[in-house]
Amino acid sequence: MDSTLSKFPHRRYNPLVGEWILVSPHRTQRPWQGQTEDTVKETRPQHDPSCYLCPGNTRANGAVNPSYKSTYVFTNDFSALLDDIPENRQDTDGLLTAESERGICKVICFSPRHDLTLAHMTADEIVPVVDTWAQETLEIGSRPEIGYVEVFENRGAMMGCSNPHPHGQIWATEHIPNIPAAELHRQNEYMQEKGSCLLCDYLALEKSKGERMVCENEHFAVVVPYWATWPFETLLLSKRHTESIPNLSREERLSLADIIRRTTTKYDHLFGISFPYSMGWHQAPTDGAEHKSWHLHAHFFPPLLRSATVKKFMVGFEMLAMPQRDITPESAAARLQELPDEWNQPCNQ
Repeated sequence: MDSTLSKFPHRRYNPLVGEWILVSPHRTQRPWQGQTEDTVKETRPQHDPSCYLCPGNTRANGAVNPSYKSTYVFTNDFSALLDDIPENRQDTDGLLTAESERGICKVICFSPRHDLTLAHMTADEIVPVVDTWAQETLEIGSRPEIGYVEVFENRGAMMGCSNPHPHGQIWATEHIPNIPAAELHRQNEYMQEKGSCLLCDYLALEKSKGERMVCENEHFAVVVPYWATWPFETLLLSKRHTESIPNLSREERLSLADIIRRTTTKYDHLFGISFPYSMGWHQAPTDGAEHKSWHLHAHFFPPLLRSATVKKFMVGFEMLAMPQRDITPESAAARLQELPDEWNQPCNQ
């Protein structure tokens, strides 16, 4: 990139949501005296009798988990959304507006092994997770009241994850949530203007430049997006223009499992821990409309900043004005590129 931009404050445009981000590369030299995190990696057993997600254990609501061998899905015992509620709406002068929102919340256990993470699972072990994402998206998204299915994973206590057992969640809502709605609008607008897909064009541009590419395989690529907000944020993109996980072929699902394993392994090598993050899939809405402009992708948002100990908070200017970052996407990508995406020895034995 331009040497002036790489050294001095500038702002970058995110065409996927239509917002700007402030980049301040000169601030990477400032000393850090803020909050740090304990990065001692915990040692966990393969099965924890006190874990409410392990096979055969009793959950908080008294239900007993089956002795599952692969993935396991159940309705969240403390769902943020409910599927059977009365319809209601209020609007006072366009200022006090509320309406009922139906939905479903599910939990997906990735493995019966309490001690694993996606980084420590093989691609073959992750494929059933991808298959489960696809099946749940199809089943939940086929319900007439559901407009959007959000598949995501929160990992680590600092990201609000209350249980270290490898698991993710699905929240399905009646209306399209804010961020997917913004992405839908921008992708539609781009296709109407250019006659092509925003993320297809973006990926082709990133591949031609190479400086923000992290890793790729036959069917997927991972980049640090030009407009990244989080310090080591990455964007996982399907190389084929497709709208959702259920559309992926068997070969693509294996490739997706491989790229997830490689990406999370790089993060583990970067931070020296089973790193915390939020990861989520953005698929086309399930509202019954055609969404030809939508391109399947996932976002990884790790909160750690300069090392395994320094946490990044969204505060001050970031909360009140616009997102801001010190580490440029190019320098973050360079660090991730050089890290191994394999382990010296299997971690799941």
